[in-house]
Amino acid sequence: MSEPTVLVLAADPLPRLGHLTGRARVDYADEVTLADRLPGADVLLVWDFTSDAVRRAWPGEGPRPRWVHTASAGVDRVLCPELAASDTVVTNARGIFEQPIAEYVAALVLAMAKDLPQTLDLQRRHEWRHRESLPVAGSRGVVVGAGPIGRAVAGALRALGVTTAVVGRRARPGIHGDQDLDPLLARADWVVCAAPLTTATLGMFDAHRFGLMQPSARFVNVGRGPLVVEADLVDALRKRWIAGAALDVFESEPLPPESPVWDVPGLIVSPHMSGDTVGWRDRLGEQFVEMYDLWAAGEPLPNVVDKKRGYVPMHDHSPD
Repeated sequence: MSEPTVLVLAADPLPRLGHLTGRARVDYADEVTLADRLPGADVLLVWDFTSDAVRRAWPGEGPRPRWVHTASAGVDRVLCPELAASDTVVTNARGIFEQPIAEYVAALVLAMAKDLPQTLDLQRRHEWRHRESLPVAGSRGVVVGAGPIGRAVAGALRALGVTTAVVGRRARPGIHGDQDLDPLLARADWVVCAAPLTTATLGMFDAHRFGLMQPSARFVNVGRGPLVVEADLVDALRKRWIAGAALDVFESEPLPPESPVWDVPGLIVSPHMSGDTVGWRDRLGEQFVEMYDLWAAGEPLPNVVDKKRGYVPMHDHSPD
């Protein structure tokens, strides 16, 4: 029996897949060659998870990979109607990014509460200006997205003393349903978006939602850029509907130099790095090899995406 073919949608640096030597034939494709090579692959590893090439190249009929793994938490760049309708299994990199993103959000909350951006700016200008900062303990937070990342973020906020509510698609113990979102927003000091991008969540943070928030509230997005209507956020900050915001993800990435987002007062911009700590690519490669071992042995895979929902659901006894 011939070795299975693992096709990698490549990005630099390439994944370390030496452990597959003798057990799989590893081939590489880019956005141009992907469509031609997909029918001959048993497994597709979407290493370039910023690419939309899979959506464009996925074959509607005929041979196709039996398993697609994306080295990312979100699967919106991979799923297309043809893939969703097929019997191909799709998995994601759940388990890699939760803690780093939670730490990053905690850092942003502290930075905004303690006015660190202005402190650094004043230091560069050699200007001594005493100010008072905000207490974090005792404040209120809302995390939108009840998956592993959202729950990790909520845990980090609670560790800082923030009374935190988590909002998911549906209500269950410890989780608010989406019908509770608007009332919670009206009372929150910190609003963190960590939701998956689906047809139901696209543009969920718009002028209406920013208008509900307190003038003292601050907003953080570590989910997906299109969850936020950026023009509405820019307008809300300029009109001082809310006090500040931090974006790690954007409608268009990389963020164009001419984007007005760069220069909005009270907005922290970071280049989609909240989950990327030293060694993260190695951990992604190791995770894929471990999952390949299960797949090759015919064992059930973890992190299987519900292709209709667009994310990995948790077991019934756990919040998703």
